[in-house]
Amino acid sequence: LFLLNLQVWRTGANEASEVTFYKDAKIGGKTVKAGSYSLFTIPGEEEWTVILNTKLHQWGAFSYDSDADVVRATATVSTDSEELEAFSIAFDDDGNMVMGWGTTRVTLPISY
Repeated sequence: LFLLNLQVWRTGANEASEVTFYKDAKIGGKTVKAGSYSLFTIPGEEEWTVILNTKLHQWGAFSYDSDADVVRATATVSTDSEELEAFSIAFDDDGNMVMGWGTTRVTLPISY
């Protein structure tokens, strides 16, 4: 992987990506209330830490404040034979969030 600096990374380009849950979800063993959250990650070789943060519209990670974190959860890293040109976020059939670009896939387990 190309981002192994173990620092908080604003997941996406420019402004931190945001995710909206329309009902409460269970992530990393913690209940996350329905709402919108900024998405940050800490990349690792075999797993990533995914962070949901209540401060929206953040440019980069310059104003990242861990006091606004709602949850930090572990996501698994894998590779796929299909290459994605642009960073993408999708939800699989089980409701898990899958982030990807190039051949890297990061899967965050989510239950509802």
